[in-house]
Parts: sequence; C-alpha cells; structure tokens
Amino acid sequence: MPARPKARPAPADVVLARLQEAYPGADCSLDHADAFQLLISTILSAQCTDARVNGVTPALFRRFPTPAAMAGAGDELEELIRSTGFFNAKAKSIRGACRAIVEMHGGLVPKTMEDLHALPGVGRKTANVVLGNAWGDPDGVVVDTHVGRLARRLGWSRHADPVKVETELNALIPRAQWVFAGHALILHGRRVCSSRSPRCGSCLVADLCPKIGVDLPKPAPGPRTTTTRRGR
Repeated sequence: MPARPKARPAPADVVLARLQEAYPGADCSLDHADAFQLLISTILSAQCTDARVNGVTPALFRRFPTPAAMAGAGDELEELIRSTGFFNAKAKSIRGACRAIVEMHGGLVPKTMEDLHALPGVGRKTANVVLGNAWGDPDGVVVDTHVGRLARRLGWSRHADPVKVETELNALIPRAQWVFAGHALILHGRRVCSSRSPRCGSCLVADLCPKIGVDLPKPAPGPRTTTTRRGR
C-alpha cells in the first residue's frame, strides 16, 4: 500500500471563516451570572458535561453565593456537587480557590492569568475561560480535549500537552478570535469531529482537513485473478 502523503495543515483563516458561518452564536455553554460563578462552574466541568454542571450550580450558588460563603462550606458542598464526579477533589479545589480569593484578592475574582493560575485547582484552561468570557481579555485560546484533538487533526499542532497546543494556536489565530475559536472548535468537536467516529462526510472543512489520526477508508480490492497450473 503506498505511503500516505505528508499532511498539509488546514488554512486557519478559511477554517475559522467557515466555523463563523456554521456557529455564529458560539458562546460559553456554562450558565453563569458573573466571574465567580464561571470560575466555579469551570472547575466543576472537569471530566463532566456542561449540561450536568448547569443542573448542579443553581442550588450550589443559592446556598453559597459568594467566595466567602463557599470558602467556609462544610460537607454540604460535596453533596451538592457529587453528581459532577471527582467531587472530593473538586470541593478541595473550590474551597482553596475561594479562600485565596477572599484572603488575597478582597473577595474578587482576579483579572490576570498570573493571579488566576495561582489559585488552587485553576490551570490555564480554566483561567482562560474566565479571562475570555467574564473579563473579555483572554491570555490564549481555551484548549480542552475537543480543541486539542481538532488542532492535531487539522495539522495545527502535533502536541498532546494542552499548554503547547495553546501556544501554537495563539500564534496561528488572531487574538481577536481567540475566544470564538475556542467555543467554535468545542462545538464542532462535539457535533461533528468526534474522537472515534468523526463525521467527515458532513464536515464543513473536510476538503481542507488533512484528517490526521483519522482512519482512511481502505481501497477496494482489485479483480481477483486465477492462475491455471500447467501440467508437467
């Protein structure tokens, strides 16, 4: 079988233009009223669907409406977030982040990557979600599992490390599109470009995508030939 030709990365400007047409209203799918609620919701979204988080947070924020209230939460916190999975670890991160917000930031969610990233349980992805959607000042593209997968499939990155993927996307995508790009790629990853069975036949960028990591259809077998054995 001939070797697969070296993949050419999909042109980012064209891909983003098509995503803009397909998902013009792409936005944060976590329900929130302010930066504090968005921060907590994003922490809860790890290894959990946004729909599940949105089902949990109304009661959570009614019970603990401020960082100060949540910092002093007892075992009730774990019970309220139990259905999001890994609830003990998430509760520890939430309490720690809220205590730091109260003690070091006067009860207000920080507005810089440095300060957000220093909060317990807050990585670059979570910080960029808050910076881009609550404060309108992202430090980079949000890279979750969907964005990382699509970046590799489109030939925009070869890395598995989200921070390295983010660095490459930040250089490839104009800053003004960082927030939209994250939301649109996540939507496209959920609806079309899935991990195991991507729907390439209905993908709006299939003609541009090098489909890195996608199993290509095997060529149909040629006609079978019969060899007649000659007698001696």
